[in-house]
Amino acid sequence: METLDTFKAAEVSTWTIKKMSEYVGGLSTPSKMPGLGYGIPAKECITGSKLNLVEDSTCSGCYALRGNYLWPVVENAQYKRLDAMKNSPLWAECMAELINRKKCEYFRWHDSGDLQSVKHFSMICAIANATHTVNHWIPTREYKMVSDYISSGGIIPENLCVRFSAHMIGGNVPKFPRLKGLVTISTVTKTTEYEDAYNCPSRFQDNSCGDCRACWSNDVFHVDYHYH
Repeated sequence: METLDTFKAAEVSTWTIKKMSEYVGGLSTPSKMPGLGYGIPAKECITGSKLNLVEDSTCSGCYALRGNYLWPVVENAQYKRLDAMKNSPLWAECMAELINRKKCEYFRWHDSGDLQSVKHFSMICAIANATHTVNHWIPTREYKMVSDYISSGGIIPENLCVRFSAHMIGGNVPKFPRLKGLVTISTVTKTTEYEDAYNCPSRFQDNSCGDCRACWSNDVFHVDYHYH
């Protein structure tokens, strides 16, 4: 189980919320979703930036590469978070303390952006372990990073729902028999629906989660989103 450094955690526990927010680049408040999130630049997605150039891929019309996400103030904040995650020695401990202080019940990783490395994912797992009352959800297309983490002996916390996102709209469902019971999946469709999938209800409720929390639940293996 990934754990945080005890001495580093003790150090940041004395900080104010303002100081912690400045250190990690602040948390985000994903529109029409419960709880808080943490977004980094979609331009820096490793797999996603390639898929963005592929017609009918789930990244071809990426919402995080248009609209409000293009505002300089938003983009600057995302790059500050990315830099903090990569270079700040107290990042993981500070994130855990900040999330606990905020007392949120649900947390969304990467409302923009995606995993950057196995180390990045291991830190997220450590943060989830240190915030056990919070339900974490991370959608990702970086299948190998998660697989490598598990292969090296890493354990995904029970309060962290990892969803492998399908690459193509209406395409094949991600299948990872070796990781069965460890990760969940999601797809995007325009007209068809998968028989085994839980269909995201947001299109019927102003593109909002409403009272649905399926994405955060490891008990819901397959979530299908309607393309819009």
